Amino acid sequence: MSRDFDPRLLRAFVTTAEELHFTRAATRLYVAQQALSRDIRRLEHDLDGALFVRTTRHVRLTAEGARLLPYARRVLAAHEAFSIAASACEQRPLLVDVGARAATGHEVLEETRRAHPELELVARFHSGLTGAAQEILDGRLDASFGRFAGLAPVVAARLDHLPVRYERMAVLLPDDHALCASDRIPLKALAGRTLYAAAGNQSAAEWTDLATRLFAGHGIHLADPFPEIEGPEEFMRVVRKRGWWVLASTEFIDVPGMALRLLSDPVPLSPLSLVWRAGLDHLGLDALADTARRLAREHHWLALPSDAWLPPEDRTAMQDGDVL
Repeated sequence: MSRDFDPRLLRAFVTTAEELHFTRAATRLYVAQQALSRDIRRLEHDLDGALFVRTTRHVRLTAEGARLLPYARRVLAAHEAFSIAASACEQRPLLVDVGARAATGHEVLEETRRAHPELELVARFHSGLTGAAQEILDGRLDASFGRFAGLAPVVAARLDHLPVRYERMAVLLPDDHALCASDRIPLKALAGRTLYAAAGNQSAAEWTDLATRLFAGHGIHLADPFPEIEGPEEFMRVVRKRGWWVLASTEFIDVPGMALRLLSDPVPLSPLSLVWRAGLDHLGLDALADTARRLAREHHWLALPSDAWLPPEDRTAMQDGDVL
């Protein structure tokens, strides 16, 4: 007798098999660990067999789990292909996460709207490519902008990206501080200081990772994890209340009472790509990519300063990006 299996349960199985760690798998799926464990148990009940051997220290696949894993992957691939085919009509709105109204992504989106008023490009203003990437793969979002090299390899493998810009990194600090006297702040001047860089916000894990790499080389400390802050007004309230200095880029919101200053010596860069689901066919995406390419060319967004700081994997990702 044939049986139907919920794709959500199969996705839980495949992700856990890839991570062999329930906490990491739950983080990737944006669910609580208890919910993930419940889904695995339900699938095991439906299959009438164990998929994993769990101990207090290790998780590994059973022989049956290893046998079924490639089949589960094929089912999910077929499910994703069906979702893409079902949403492939080029006249439907394209949902794009641009981060914030001050961001490069929003500039690209607005310029595309001016050039193509016949297309419907719908903006969403959330932060973090890590969270957006999972929504893209789940079919709840079409495209986003962010640091592609910061994504987990198993996620990045199912996405395409177009390098758009190397944003200059900056620090947001009180506007009455002595360091604000200059329009550039050497990284060595921040040694020993603590900066907020979205630690605790799993949706923006790629930004926290980039900050951690930068700080480690210059004696700068990462602020303790804090819950995700949604919306510019709430961000400004929390920053002012806690007295944070913030790692940012030049494309950042204005915060009253604070000043944005470029970082230098060396020049740290935040690589930005347009990211979408592999295989997506949409006139809006084509137009968005064309606009991003034109703006990058006109404004020299992909020019690298001679004293640039950038992790090696980011250089590789930006050089190997899809040209659509």
